[in-house]
Amino acid sequence: MSIRDGKISRGLTDSFVEHHLADNRKGFTLIEVVIAAVVIGILAAVAVPRLSASKDKAYAAAMMADLHTVAIFEEQYAADNHGQYFSGTATSDTPLNGFTPSKNVTMTLTAFNILGSQLADWTATVKHSQTSESCEMRAGEITCTTTNALSVGVLPP
Repeated sequence: MSIRDGKISRGLTDSFVEHHLADNRKGFTLIEVVIAAVVIGILAAVAVPRLSASKDKAYAAAMMADLHTVAIFEEQYAADNHGQYFSGTATSDTPLNGFTPSKNVTMTLTAFNILGSQLADWTATVKHSQTSESCEMRAGEITCTTTNALSVGVLPP
């Protein structure tokens, strides 16, 4: 051990120590990599369920918007056709009476027309291919169901 310029040295020169530290520090240590992987795993575990729930809400919103739109088409059709409604299945590839639902949405319309009278009604069922949820409209009321929930909404007049 020696004292040089007010600094204590243990026999190793500064250039020797700097050279060996630079040579040994070429990458990450194993513990640094493990800690980074654990942090990324925790963030992914938190984010994935929230992303899935957001996707399901977006699919439900698309289905409800299609139900609102088809209600306008049905009522316009009935106004032009003596109170009679139309039936059928509509997809984005095969529109029905001018109505085209959103992408990956299949809508089935069922009309109840009583011949010779103004008594008629219709229902619509909509299903998105990317979710287990489906929605239905009867008498202006939209009901959406999933595997674990039921939500109901009423169309404004």
